[in-house]
Amino acid sequence: MRNTIGSLRTWFHGHPLIPDAIFGGALAAVSVPFAQAAHVLGDPGRLRAPDAMGLGLVVAGCLSVALRRRRPFLMLFLVCLAEVALASTGRSPSLLWLVTLVLVYTIAAGRGLALSLCAPALALAGHVLSSAAGGGPGGWGGWSGWSGDLLMAVFTGSLWIAGRSVRLRRAYQAELRDRARRMERAREADTRAARAEERSRIARELHDVIAHHVSVMTVQAAAARRVLASNPDGAREALSAIEELGRTAMAEMRGMVGVLRTDGTPAERSPQPGVREIPALVDQMREAGLRTQLWIEDERGAPGTDGSAAPGTETTLPPGVDLAAYRLVQEALTNSLRHAGPQARAWVTVRHEPGELAVQVEDDGRGPAARDPGDEVAGHGLAGIRERVALYGGLLRIGPRPGGGFEVNARFPLKDT
Repeated sequence: MRNTIGSLRTWFHGHPLIPDAIFGGALAAVSVPFAQAAHVLGDPGRLRAPDAMGLGLVVAGCLSVALRRRRPFLMLFLVCLAEVALASTGRSPSLLWLVTLVLVYTIAAGRGLALSLCAPALALAGHVLSSAAGGGPGGWGGWSGWSGDLLMAVFTGSLWIAGRSVRLRRAYQAELRDRARRMERAREADTRAARAEERSRIARELHDVIAHHVSVMTVQAAAARRVLASNPDGAREALSAIEELGRTAMAEMRGMVGVLRTDGTPAERSPQPGVREIPALVDQMREAGLRTQLWIEDERGAPGTDGSAAPGTETTLPPGVDLAAYRLVQEALTNSLRHAGPQARAWVTVRHEPGELAVQVEDDGRGPAARDPGDEVAGHGLAGIRERVALYGGLLRIGPRPGGGFEVNARFPLKDT
């Protein structure tokens, strides 16, 4: 039952002409006996008996309510004109005063403030002219003169205030709905931005993992092919290294791509690499043929070579900076392995300074032959390094060394803890 009433209300709200026509027909049906009663109970000597002309004007005025939402000002003007015409000819205006109140309410609820103020002024002007023409008692059931004018003014003002209140409430509700839609759109935009950022992060991680491991595997495979006939044991070690690197790459990619699953299966999440894993990374590069030296220094202790700082001097880094430093070293060493040449050497320095982390990777090779020396952001890998450093507010320099070779120098700011 409740659903039926709600559906009917929604249907009427979408077709306002139908309920307005029903309301106007009801007013017209009541206005005819009301006009007869006004003639009998009022002053028969001054009010003429209802005739076809008078009843036609009354019924037409009541039926004008059907168009109150489309042409309210025009309907109000015609009703006031009909009311004055009936009063001036000695006929009873019947319920036309009620029609004017309905139209005043409609204009106040549906028009702006300036236009809505014209409606009560027009209605009161019509009533004053009607009273002056001699139709007071018939229209108000005995109320005439200043008392009838005062009562009409009170009714008109009350209906105008009610209409303005309805308009303000509708405007407030519309603003709430619009704000909710804007917030929903903003939330969707934030979600899309977060997804795009996550996709970009995963793309950077995949590039770093694939570029590093595939480059090392390629070098190892080339070395195994060269010594396959003369040094089977060396070739076997190279193939074992390729197998281990392949497994490591698959494990890292599985952990990253697992976050994209949508079937509710929890992804396998292994700890992200950081500065502590740089020594193992350097060992991989050495096995691949790149002669690499490593220094990890702490602001409170002496530097340790080959990845070891002085005992008790390890500094805890934010996870994001820790991962970014590792990826930077990984990408820089991979580029050195690919472009520096077979006799090149590389140096990695990770230094914890007051308020910042300095990471420097250098080599003395020939550098990327295909890259313009002035182009610091050529390639996706170097662009990814720049994005990582910028994400944490760091400074980055990528380019040729003064003495030959290539260098990547980054500084990450660290908050004091």
